[in-house]
Amino acid sequence: MKKASMKKTMSPQQLMANRRNALKSTGPKTAAGKAVARMNALKHGLLAGQVVVRSHKLRESRGEFKNLCRVHHEHLAPVGPLEEMLVGQIVTATWRLRRARTAEMGEIALSVECGWWEREKQDPLPLLLTLPPNPFSECLVTRLERSVAGCRYLIHCLGEVRQYVEREGELTDAMVTHFKTWLRQEPNVMVQELDRFRAWLAANPEKLEPEALRTRHKGEVAKYLDRKIRDLEFRKAQCEEREEAEERAQQSAAVLPAEAKLEKILRYETAIERQFFRALNQLERLQRRRQGEHVPPPMTIEVSTKT
Repeated sequence: MKKASMKKTMSPQQLMANRRNALKSTGPKTAAGKAVARMNALKHGLLAGQVVVRSHKLRESRGEFKNLCRVHHEHLAPVGPLEEMLVGQIVTATWRLRRARTAEMGEIALSVECGWWEREKQDPLPLLLTLPPNPFSECLVTRLERSVAGCRYLIHCLGEVRQYVEREGELTDAMVTHFKTWLRQEPNVMVQELDRFRAWLAANPEKLEPEALRTRHKGEVAKYLDRKIRDLEFRKAQCEEREEAEERAQQSAAVLPAEAKLEKILRYETAIERQFFRALNQLERLQRRRQGEHVPPPMTIEVSTKT
């Protein structure tokens, strides 16, 4: 007489062991299993054709996608078409989540680069040198000294005067006129100092001999110009430090993309994550049921329509 077969209830430890074992597929060993694996490769290729974007400017890697499919199939070990479909959904959601993060990275890079490029094009020097003089605003030299580009321009102008004096041996009226033209004929301390040196040379208050007068004049002018150039180099270094700090702050602020684009990416990412976890949950329930575990139906929430 046969004994009635009794279904043995698995302990929680056995259930956990079964779940771990289901996730440790080592690949097919038999000819039938290898045939199934070949079919998996075909299915991976079909899925890649539906998910992987291949356009003229954007070419996602089908090889990477197929490898993602293979890894997930080996890890999740689906059995039957329904589990295969759920694993496919998980793979697709994973790929799309990676795309969302790539889009976020691209938006951040674009925001930083475009912001830098726009600021780089905004050179204040041409504007300062072309605006008509305003008697109520600060003098041109003062405004030039507040930017790296302005300091460079002043250093260049003074350097031209310095080379002329070294070459000609004195500061001439023509050179002073050129210098005034470079600074738009606006009165400033440097122009006044150069006029003073020129007037001193013409007046010769110490009654020096011509050669001694030219030597003394050349030395005093060169000393003044060298001192002003050193001062401007120091100001330029300060401006560089300030402008670099401002640029770092601008780039840090640009790390967050525009609100509309960021919201679009987050909505997309949230929708894909919802699909991912729904498919993962359904797959886990199917596999637990297939392994003999009693899986209760998912909880339903009743929504009241009463007002």
